[in-house]
Amino acid sequence: MDKHFMERIVTAADLNDEPMPILPLIEIAGNTRVLIEHHCGVTQYGSCRICVRVRYGAVVISGSGLELTRMTGQQLIITGKIDGVQLERN
Repeated sequence: MDKHFMERIVTAADLNDEPMPILPLIEIAGNTRVLIEHHCGVTQYGSCRICVRVRYGAVVISGSGLELTRMTGQQLIITGKIDGVQLERN
């Protein structure tokens, strides 16, 4: 689906506060859980650092005891002690 087409639909429907379905959505729950929707895969996995590829770069989660507790084609959940979440653009 064309990104510009989706942007026109969002604008026309006055949904500017809602994320577009093709863009990643990152939700942080306290310091123990990160949910990422619309990811493109995991590029680095360790108990202190997990890198997740997204459409425009990568999301890097750092902490301790990190685990990928759920992963589907659309979303993944990382749990553990989250110290930081960083967005790295291409």
